[in-house]
Amino acid sequence: MQLTVLVDNTTNRQNLKAEAGLSFYIEDRETKILFDTGESSLFLENAKFLDINVFDVNYIVLSHGHHDHSWGLNYLLQNDKNSSLRCSMPVLLAHPLAFNHRIKENKDLGLNMSEEDLGEFSILSKSTVPVWLTDRLVFLGEIERKFTYEGTHTIGQMITKNGIRDDFMHDDTALAYKSSQGLVIITGCSHSGICNIVEQAKVICKDDRIHTIIGGLHLRNPSSEQLIGTLDYFTKTNVQKLYACHCTDLSSRIYLAQLGNLHEVSVGLTLEFPI
Repeated sequence: MQLTVLVDNTTNRQNLKAEAGLSFYIEDRETKILFDTGESSLFLENAKFLDINVFDVNYIVLSHGHHDHSWGLNYLLQNDKNSSLRCSMPVLLAHPLAFNHRIKENKDLGLNMSEEDLGEFSILSKSTVPVWLTDRLVFLGEIERKFTYEGTHTIGQMITKNGIRDDFMHDDTALAYKSSQGLVIITGCSHSGICNIVEQAKVICKDDRIHTIIGGLHLRNPSSEQLIGTLDYFTKTNVQKLYACHCTDLSSRIYLAQLGNLHEVSVGLTLEFPI
């Protein structure tokens, strides 16, 4: 499997731009996946420079429905109408709650496209349970929240058929890849808790070895309990490589650097993982 960072908060290359968002391009043999789309058209610009055709993916997977992971879909639709690069209609896979309207302080926080619009260029697939994209790559579904120190915060409100409620982001999920050397965890923001995500991946994939974690860990000014709990869990789980990015603040990265396996992430980074 190969993963390329199309959008992150950081870039080290002159011709690649960054924004406060996240998007990964993943290839597992013949299967191509766009994991999140950032907040703007930037993922399209960076993909073009990297000679990646995001119009030819088999799956578009949303880690959750927040703006910095999903608003790029609008630009994908606009460009898709005029693109000669599309070969087939991709499956857009997400938790059902990812499509709900979200607000924070009277500002839109969630998806800015209707399901009807999304259906113009994709086949919508909603799932709360695991979905295998390939024989080694799995969408984890709704994450069970086991640890008390994470996955308990709210951001804004979600508007549902039953009214407005505090948003605990139960749609937040991730991908896991079964490599010969252990699991690769691919996460967007980890609102559900990175330790919860890893635990679920271990159960679904029947493997306790964690080769790599890459993505946002939602450690922004975290409580000492969460930070200590995360480091302790990573140590006990023997995480081999950690690529913490996007919503992981500097002080949290410095703290997690005690593991001795923290690696830098920036736009254009490409990682390859063994079969």
